[in-house]
Amino acid sequence: MAVVVSKVFCSSSEVVLVVRSRPHVVNGGGFIVTNNCTQNVVFKVDGCGILGKEDQVILRDSDGHDLLLIRKKGGVIEALSIQKKWKGYSKDFEGSEKLVFCLKEPNNSCFFKKMPIKISIESNDYKNHKNFQIAGHFPDRACSIIDSNGNVVAKVGARKELQQVMPNKDVYTLTVKAGIDQAFVVGVIAILDYIYDGSTRC
Repeated sequence: MAVVVSKVFCSSSEVVLVVRSRPHVVNGGGFIVTNNCTQNVVFKVDGCGILGKEDQVILRDSDGHDLLLIRKKGGVIEALSIQKKWKGYSKDFEGSEKLVFCLKEPNNSCFFKKMPIKISIESNDYKNHKNFQIAGHFPDRACSIIDSNGNVVAKVGARKELQQVMPNKDVYTLTVKAGIDQAFVVGVIAILDYIYDGSTRC
């Protein structure tokens, strides 16, 4: 079991989730995540349209409780770096923030933008592979999160029934392998959505 946020979000079998973007004009943007089988809401992601802050997203459970606060690191040094850094924080029972993962986004410079997006687990409690990267292209809704051994732990794909009619990038599937923390995976997807001008941006 690969717990990053909570073991509650690790399933013993593969899970297919459906991600639906929310329109800015109605709900302030962000997206909701439902279970493909039960249709129940599992996660909610709020971005700039609701929070009123740029470079920040919040992942909540179905009851609205905060699971992850994700921020983009700023400053002059970060602006000059070849990679931009996003940090995901969970909260303990006392409300204190704990860094659990970090995502490195390549700089927009033509020299570095083809570098892969890399993710590292910062939690000392995590005993599995601590390094991941994104393979594929998220804007096309065709990408995967792979571990350091090359194994796919989660995959983004278009919904087949919609793809046959017309491509719809506002609704897509997220398949998470057994034992992988779904909250962590959705947190990564939230960052990708923001990076590529998705519904979490203003």
